[in-house]
Amino acid sequence: MSLSQAVPLDKIRYNEQGLVPAIAQDYLDGTVLMMAWMNRESLAKTLATGETWYWSRSRQELWHKGATSGHFQKVRDIRYDCDSDALLISIEQIGDIACHKGERSCFHQVEHRKNSPPADTLSEVFKVIRDRVSHPVADSYTCKLLAGGDNKILKKIGEESAEVVMACKDDDPEAIASEVADLFYHTLVALAHHQVDLRDVYRQLDQRRG
Repeated sequence: MSLSQAVPLDKIRYNEQGLVPAIAQDYLDGTVLMMAWMNRESLAKTLATGETWYWSRSRQELWHKGATSGHFQKVRDIRYDCDSDALLISIEQIGDIACHKGERSCFHQVEHRKNSPPADTLSEVFKVIRDRVSHPVADSYTCKLLAGGDNKILKKIGEESAEVVMACKDDDPEAIASEVADLFYHTLVALAHHQVDLRDVYRQLDQRRG
């Protein structure tokens, strides 16, 4: 299904100013990157070009995201909510920067502090593991694994894989979930140890999904 078929322009409920809020979300890990406004014309251009176009309320004109910065947003999917008055746009953010202040997401401020916006659980765990690589913490299990290198990390992956197999053989749903969580965690440690980004794994899965 094409983008134009997925979002019928006449079904969207625009506000009194002819606008609809559009939330841009990373297509890989679900991070909310920004919120902007669209009108019928900008939505039509977005659907036609496959890149986001928004409406600037301050300049009263259309703007093509990335036209000046190079940080274009390639549209993967567009959804509208149950009331048809809000859009959720799944995008591939070129340059991994959506905010005009140079941040990945416009939602990077927490009580006047800069912080990474939340993503899916695996990405959040991986973020902590990568931080342990750069900033070791005493008595951290993750740091002990990293210090042991491949010998220790791969040994644990082998052990956890076997435990997943045994849990599946026992047909124990709770044990399966627990053992798979352990396997995921130790695999994330291996990724961090070898400096492989989890998003590269997501890209591989996305390509295989087609």
